[in-house]
Amino acid sequence: MPFPHASRALERFTVLDLTRVRAGPTCVRQLADWGANVIKIELPPDPHAGDPLGGPRESSDFQNLHRNKRSITLNLKAPEALAAFKRMVKKADVVVENFRPDVKRRLGIDYKQIARINPKLIYASISGFGQTGPYANRPGFDQIAQGMGGLMSITGLPGQGPVRVGIPIADLCAGLFCALGILVALLEREKSKKGQHVTTSLLEAQIFMLDFQGARWLIGGEVPKQAGNNHPTSIPTGVFKTADGFINIASAGSKIWARFLKAAGAEELGKRPEYQTAAERSKHRDALNADIERYTVKRTSAEWIDLLNKAGVPCGSINSIDQVYADPQVLHLAMAQPVKTKSKPLRMARQPMRLSRTPSRFVAPPPGLGEHTDVVLKEFGLSAKEISALRKANAI
Repeated sequence: MPFPHASRALERFTVLDLTRVRAGPTCVRQLADWGANVIKIELPPDPHAGDPLGGPRESSDFQNLHRNKRSITLNLKAPEALAAFKRMVKKADVVVENFRPDVKRRLGIDYKQIARINPKLIYASISGFGQTGPYANRPGFDQIAQGMGGLMSITGLPGQGPVRVGIPIADLCAGLFCALGILVALLEREKSKKGQHVTTSLLEAQIFMLDFQGARWLIGGEVPKQAGNNHPTSIPTGVFKTADGFINIASAGSKIWARFLKAAGAEELGKRPEYQTAAERSKHRDALNADIERYTVKRTSAEWIDLLNKAGVPCGSINSIDQVYADPQVLHLAMAQPVKTKSKPLRMARQPMRLSRTPSRFVAPPPGLGEHTDVVLKEFGLSAKEISALRKANAI
């Protein structure tokens, strides 16, 4: 029975996935969810090894990252397995890896060596700090990149000290940017008929994601600092206490500020000289927030959200994760989708974009280790005798 594709959008492409942990699997998940034939290449089971990179296979984290893929085992340190991998490369469209540069050169699977086998191959590399340079061979992890990339210096309350973001944002963004780079390279290949090397790193992704905060320094010469729950430049925007909790309100700009004042019955604030212009409101932001909160504590969060949205003032609840998935709009968007497994049903977050003709869906749960080794190797032209020889050599 042929393996089902999650979408028709990328079904013509075959991807060899050598990645581990998070950034690389995030990249490949994008390709798998849009229908690519993704083959996850893993080490054969080792009873003496500790927890695998990426955590236990049955964990929610691993399960979330590896849907819509097939798994084979290849010990690339074994000459027989390396030869089999190179045969697969001849038929593949994409290879994705996140080894340190020195590791893949030692294994003989770096871009220069692999491109000789298949010049049309798109070879994608994710690293901590880049493929070259003084930090190239350092191990890279998300929180390290958050710190080195400036994000922790602008996250948290003023004077609190550096604070990490609550998701592995450098990992995730590096993976997403790598997937985007692969798609760009595949589009370019349609014209040039040539492959190329796509590279990104956690550090590069994190720096790019600084966006307007980075531009404040690059263009304006201003070093951004921690602003806590306040927006650093759009004021007043932040978290405000209500009678039963907290909500976000974004009332920057003269028109929205006027709408807020009217809806809240706080017109007297607009008459004060220190709040009449955007520049003055920014200068007196702490006092302004305190004055606004004197009004917001008089109603519940739900009352404010209803009142302000009707008035055209952006606002919203501050949800815990369980509340996110119970939200009426999130339920309408069907962000949580079921995945059938052999044991129990799972729910996972779907892709955040929709294609009208070639949608993405969950067609397969995360694979067992080496679950598809024999069938995949046969698809790439290896005979039963060759597969048996690989197994005898402990190469698979």
